Amino acid sequence: MKKQMYQKNVIGMIVLVMAMSFQTMAQDPKAIIQRMEENFRGDASYNEMSMETVRPRYTREITMKSWSLGDDYSLIVVTAPARDEGTAFLKRGNEIWNYVPNIDRTVKMPPSMMSQSWMGSDFSNDDLVQGSSTVDDYEHRFMGKETIDGVETYKIELKPLPETPVVYDKSYYWISTGSYLPVKVQNYDEFGDLVSTIHFREVKNMGGRNIPTVMEMIPHGRRGHKTIIRTHKADYDIQLRESFFTQQNMRNVR
Repeated sequence: MKKQMYQKNVIGMIVLVMAMSFQTMAQDPKAIIQRMEENFRGDASYNEMSMETVRPRYTREITMKSWSLGDDYSLIVVTAPARDEGTAFLKRGNEIWNYVPNIDRTVKMPPSMMSQSWMGSDFSNDDLVQGSSTVDDYEHRFMGKETIDGVETYKIELKPLPETPVVYDKSYYWISTGSYLPVKVQNYDEFGDLVSTIHFREVKNMGGRNIPTVMEMIPHGRRGHKTIIRTHKADYDIQLRESFFTQQNMRNVR
């Protein structure tokens, strides 16, 4: 009898320790952000997307393809409309380049350009090209749990490290506790004012994993303005090497 009680106590203690360890891991903000990035982007990926920029008097749409390898390499090529076809953005480490086919010129983008609008949208160059890593270039703070549109989420505060050249002074991420996918992001300036909100919606299985296929950016204080990026195709089994991400491929990949 005593032996059985002892065994039950030991098992109970093991379960308690495991539960406490899981709770600690679940509330490690950097680990949450890293898992989100792994689920959402993968090690290497290929995507076909459309971007709709909505204004009070007009709507503009472009289509594009993108390739990425980890945090350090990405290539985005615009495929339509004809006037923008071939425009490309390349990231290699800390260097970001823009190819403009109309003048057949490649320009290295300085940090001052990262806050500018990407292709006339509400996204900045930094939002789309991602000059910084959400895992390595920020301080992370766990802010608790919140329910967003019926989804339980972790709320994480991200503040850039002093040497990180980014647009926003801080950002808040809401990440699903079940899928570890982004649900919402809010970006703030150095005065503490809200700059923009990004909503992630319509989770679907693409390329063998579940991802939000709609990303809606709403700038604060600009009524009738928003930009919606839709993912139509994704491949996370693609084999990419660093040698793919070159200025030559900016001109040639379609």
